Amino acid sequence: MILFFLLSLLTVFRAPTNFLWYVSILVTEFCWVFFFVVVFLLFWRMGESKYSIISLIIGLLSLILYSVPVVGALRIAGRIKNLFPDVTGSVIHKAISSPYNPVRMITGLNAKKVSYKTFTYDSINQLTLDFYHSSSTEKRPCVIVVHGGSWAGGDSQQLPELNSFLAKNGYHVATINYRLAPQYKYPAPLEDLKTAINYLRSNAAKLSIDTSNFALLGRSAGGQIVLAAAYHFNDPAIRGVISFYGPADMVWGYANPTNPLVLNSRKVMEDYLGGTYQDVPKQYLNSSATEVAHVNSPPALLIYGENDPLVSHLHGLRLDKKLDSLQVKHYDLYLPWATHGFDYTLNGPAGQLSTWSVMRFLNTVIPTP
Repeated sequence: MILFFLLSLLTVFRAPTNFLWYVSILVTEFCWVFFFVVVFLLFWRMGESKYSIISLIIGLLSLILYSVPVVGALRIAGRIKNLFPDVTGSVIHKAISSPYNPVRMITGLNAKKVSYKTFTYDSINQLTLDFYHSSSTEKRPCVIVVHGGSWAGGDSQQLPELNSFLAKNGYHVATINYRLAPQYKYPAPLEDLKTAINYLRSNAAKLSIDTSNFALLGRSAGGQIVLAAAYHFNDPAIRGVISFYGPADMVWGYANPTNPLVLNSRKVMEDYLGGTYQDVPKQYLNSSATEVAHVNSPPALLIYGENDPLVSHLHGLRLDKKLDSLQVKHYDLYLPWATHGFDYTLNGPAGQLSTWSVMRFLNTVIPTP
């Protein structure tokens, strides 16, 4: 019982080590499993008089903590329903009509895998993308997904569940591989992303892509890449940008490093940008969305977990402030219990809210029938 109580603390406290960060994803997004295990243990040990009171107290505290994600999700679901324009009868309404439903944690969303085709979009650097064709045979918008991995790892198959869900609900999805640090420095990933966009444009007829409607979506390091790209490219066809827990202020991030037991964030940033902030300040400034956003920037959806030990949600708040000053439209989703990588599953409390928000955002910036 004590072990489950200690694990329940991860719903309210940031994981102190890298291993416990992985555990915290399970604890917060599959909280219902841990909840029922504790209930079972309470009934199982109820007859042990020596420990019954202590077990009951610890068990009840555990149940309260395991309920935090569910209660938080219910509160946020009620608030964000009015965040986006009404889309009754649209794709998003048909796909998931409510931001959060506790029953869906067990039954799950209809997220059957969609097959994809792999194409080489950069023959010189041997870079590939995976293309998930939407369920429609007509020209459709395309969401370009950029993976995370501290700019030094990961690949196009990272967290693929959302790709299939988007494809099933009217959007083409292209997930790209890009050149990685430390061998390649910023802005190499932005250059690769631009090359991928050009490839999709040149093959639009074959892939049934509506080249006037692209959206960029990135996770973690990928969030930094898509934000910087959207603000640097000035491409009117990029209708919106979605950042899942992406570092938006590289200068501030370097000055406020992550707990080294979780991630040596300064080393990661130095490998990506080519040195310390003192060595290459322009690299840090040019890669920061907070520095390069401008009045004509596309709308943004910023999604952060406030319990994230790798990328602080303060990155999002700092970008919020900048976009507010520029009067650039943006939508925010901050989840108090959620950690880095919470969208590992679409069915957890944070996974449901973020999936609903992504669909609402896409339907707002790229209206679909």
